[in-house]
Amino acid sequence: MKRPTIAEIATQAGVSIGAVSYALNGRPGVSEKTRRHILAIADEIGWRPSVAARSLSGSRAHSVGLIIARPADTLGAEPFFMRFIAGLEGALSRERVGLFLQIVDDHAAAIDAIRLGWAERRVDGIILTDLRTSDDRIPVVERLGIPAVIVGHPQVGSEIPAVWTDDAEAVTVAVDYLVALGHRRLARVAGLAALEHTQRRIAAFRAAAAAHGLEDVAVVETDYTWEAGVRATRTLLSRRDRPTAIMYDNDVMAAAALNVAQEMSVAVPDELSIVAGDDSQLCILVRPALTALSRDIQAYGAHAATVMMDRIGGRSPSSQPDKPTELVVRASTAAPPA
Repeated sequence: MKRPTIAEIATQAGVSIGAVSYALNGRPGVSEKTRRHILAIADEIGWRPSVAARSLSGSRAHSVGLIIARPADTLGAEPFFMRFIAGLEGALSRERVGLFLQIVDDHAAAIDAIRLGWAERRVDGIILTDLRTSDDRIPVVERLGIPAVIVGHPQVGSEIPAVWTDDAEAVTVAVDYLVALGHRRLARVAGLAALEHTQRRIAAFRAAAAAHGLEDVAVVETDYTWEAGVRATRTLLSRRDRPTAIMYDNDVMAAAALNVAQEMSVAVPDELSIVAGDDSQLCILVRPALTALSRDIQAYGAHAATVMMDRIGGRSPSSQPDKPTELVVRASTAAPPA
């Protein structure tokens, strides 16, 4: 994909390349009005000065960007991203391509980082994770012509290829299993409300429960952290009609729930069944070991990297589902008390 050049700026501004150079470098030789006009055009098309001496048009950065909008301390405790990055990095390194990882504070900062990374020729493409229900990164990436891969469901109206797992099917399987054990009071401790996969999972949870005649199921939205898992679990277990089974969106919160249950003298699994979300090693290190929705997250990252390399290579890969998620039953689930 061609990046913005000063020749394009000159064409759009109706001036010479020399005038553009003067304006962009803050040198005399153009009027202030012309300078402002040139700078506005440069910003609009996403031009930035090249770093690391990559000034030649069409040069490769040999790097793929992964820009994550989450607090760094939260990310460090999240097993999913550690395993996903390991798979991504492993597949890219075999192609002699590096991973440009950047942690930012919020969605707006992520967009700025994408624009800057592309304009400064730091990356050849972008991996988009944590897709939002209305994600402003997608039109930015499409407008700038950045090769990209979505880690999540394909987006209507977008040609960016996606690699995804069927969140709805996985949640439905877990609900069916809990109901088969005899549970009628279910709850879900979900992740960030703004994320598309959070809403897909919540909708699937409610639909699966309703299919069994369970209309009043509790859902608590959180930020994925241990502390949020603690708060949500305490709230749910303090209810008079407390749930007999709780599903968690990640393993960190599910492990936190074990501590809260012990603190509140609620036996797991005799009085409370717990289902975790990612099946990291954390699920088998705690006691009782956690029943979990399991998928090969490292292979998921490698799959996204493979599609990304196809995009950078000028091929047009289609959206591809990843391997299905499976329910792995362990000691944290059992029939509810009579």
